[in-house]
Amino acid sequence: MTIDSILRQAVTAGAVPGVVAMTATADGPCYEGAFGTRRLGGGAAMTLDTVFRIASMTKAITSVAAMQLVEQGKLTLDGPLPAIDPALSSPQVLTGFDTAGRPQLRPAKRPVTLKHLLTHTAGFCYEIWNPDLERYVATSGTPQMGTGKLAALRLPLMFEPGERWEYGINIDWVGRLVEEASGQKLDAYCRDHIFAPLGMSDTGFTVSPEQRARQAVVHQREADGSLTPQPLETPIEREFLAGGGGLYSTAGDYLVFLQALLHDGTFKGRQILKPATVALMGENHIGGLQAGVLTTNAPAMTNDVDFFPGQPVRWGLGYMLTPEPGPNGRNAGSVTWAGLFNTYYWLDPTKRVAGLIMTQILPFADGLAVALYGAFERAVYTALDKR
Repeated sequence: MTIDSILRQAVTAGAVPGVVAMTATADGPCYEGAFGTRRLGGGAAMTLDTVFRIASMTKAITSVAAMQLVEQGKLTLDGPLPAIDPALSSPQVLTGFDTAGRPQLRPAKRPVTLKHLLTHTAGFCYEIWNPDLERYVATSGTPQMGTGKLAALRLPLMFEPGERWEYGINIDWVGRLVEEASGQKLDAYCRDHIFAPLGMSDTGFTVSPEQRARQAVVHQREADGSLTPQPLETPIEREFLAGGGGLYSTAGDYLVFLQALLHDGTFKGRQILKPATVALMGENHIGGLQAGVLTTNAPAMTNDVDFFPGQPVRWGLGYMLTPEPGPNGRNAGSVTWAGLFNTYYWLDPTKRVAGLIMTQILPFADGLAVALYGAFERAVYTALDKR
């Protein structure tokens, strides 16, 4: 079955409302396709330039920004962090709750480092996958992440830095560190040092009216499997730019970013990272810790997450690392991650191929969207093997 037919069939069957998918090899783009609609029930057709909320696909971009500053000596992976907030410089570990339900905290035994943050081993978590953190936020009066309040980041650690892996708000803190080390706001820094050099004109933390007109809406998967379109999000005044999940982008823009990594940090004559830095980001930085498995605490937002059942999963400096070959074609040593609204990418440095697939569905790790992602990946490798 061709890639086109796989994607078209998924739309026809109602698995996804609309989808954009692209791939590139070291020689350049080799597939692009758009099918379905941006909004079920009368929305415009999905197009190659449709704008998506890419959520946690932001994390790789913020991580690259941080690694640029590591190259310049303005940040270090293992040294002390700039003292921008007590939550980082004097972290507290949640040990439990007393009989009255009050949180019990103690000082962390070791400091948080940039490497801890980039690998999600610092101890910071997300409420939607950690019931203790959800309880802490509720009992302490801490604002939720969606409010955009800086106080939403001032959370305790759920474990000692370096002790284990759990996905969390770490890269939002990395975004704040980028601002401190560079002297620029995160949107301006990314524009000047990543987006403009690579020609990513549709990527940013806000959207223009013209981009808004090209934006796909999020659809909620109902219990019966149907999809209900949701209103476009209302922009809010934020006290911090979410380096962990705040970007809008297009498939074409993000593919350019992946191609820059595929080409060891330089694309079309513009270098955003040194080759050694790109290689370092793709190495395992958590040793034998298991990563990538999460149990939902908020079923409307996310399903349980386990994209590689039974396989070891590790973490590099900004994204998931699969030490074994994946079930759909990617080689051992590939890096990958995703966004909350079911956008996904992978980069295979052995085969020299990168791919991504974008739709807008909640909850995360939607079974039908993940299955389509796998079918797309298999078809990409089949097509490449036939060349």
